[in-house]
Amino acid sequence: MRLEHSVNGKQSGLVTALSVLGIGGFALLLGGLALGMPGKALEASLRGVSVWWEVLFPALFPFFVLSDIMLGFGIVHFAGKLLDPFMRPLFRLPGVGGFVVAMGFVSGYPVGARLTSRLMEQKMINRDQGERLVAMTTTSDPIFLIGAVSIGFFGSLQPAPILAIAHYGGALLLGVLSRFRADKHEEGEPLTVSGTPAKQRTEGRIRSAFAAMHHARIADGRPFAVLLQQSLQSSLALMMIVGGLVVFFSAAMTLLVDSGSLILFHHAIAGFLQLCGMSPHLTPSLINGTFEVTIGAKAAANSGTAGSSLPLVDRVAAAAFVLSWAGLSVHAQVAGLMSRTKWRYLPFARFRLFHGIVAMILVYLIWPLSQ
Repeated sequence: MRLEHSVNGKQSGLVTALSVLGIGGFALLLGGLALGMPGKALEASLRGVSVWWEVLFPALFPFFVLSDIMLGFGIVHFAGKLLDPFMRPLFRLPGVGGFVVAMGFVSGYPVGARLTSRLMEQKMINRDQGERLVAMTTTSDPIFLIGAVSIGFFGSLQPAPILAIAHYGGALLLGVLSRFRADKHEEGEPLTVSGTPAKQRTEGRIRSAFAAMHHARIADGRPFAVLLQQSLQSSLALMMIVGGLVVFFSAAMTLLVDSGSLILFHHAIAGFLQLCGMSPHLTPSLINGTFEVTIGAKAAANSGTAGSSLPLVDRVAAAAFVLSWAGLSVHAQVAGLMSRTKWRYLPFARFRLFHGIVAMILVYLIWPLSQ
């Protein structure tokens, strides 16, 4: 037993040391590239600031504030009681997860992570449930998917319904499949009593929902003015973190691509695409999308205009992958929001990769039906 503990300790120490060396080496590389190409670094940083101020801040800040207020008033608890009969059979998640799913899908990344972290901090969901919930709800918002990607980048509404079905359908499908790895001992109490009429069960759930909302509001106890002030303060702090990450990854991606540091990664992606029977001209969009979702989706839409004649379906499939993978910038935002919990990154990264692959497959399956 002691020997096994010693071996595990050495392995953990080795992984930690390699992680420190890897992160340190990456930081030195970026620092050297920034000194060598200061103009490129400044241009990319300003582009990241523009994206944060013009797109992310107005889109995310109101939802951050509203989510805090709704938690303080017990609205999340109210919705949780009502949604419990739907969430547990489908996803093995408590009803409050349904509220996170709705808010995450409507408002986009990383609002799902923001709500999930709050629920984990309040012990309303455990680590397994939180990991599955934040993975499923890290999605694009419909305004970005339709307005920016479909109309803005592709110049047409045609890809919008296919992208939406592939993106949100893939997230829900993987959410249902992830229920099979859930801990059956954490599912909670039974939902209904056998033999109870449906009307009585419904009335009982509504009364229970109002009671949960009332108890949550009493437990919070903050006056509305204080609740609003603290919600604004915490949301502004989160938006500064989001902005910093967007600027950092925008600059990092530009420096790595323009310096040729990703040439091996480029060849690997191109070779994999050819192996799958797809065009290597999609490689730039996937590389850009690895780091930042907006730039990757734009590159996917434009990949048929740079001297190649890529079919629209291939470009839409690449955009679906980029939207579902979400980019390392969003990954870092989620990790920052979840940092005060026991959340683990690797299950989240696997889910994002599978989501991207499933979304691409769904695009190819749905495309013939839309013609």
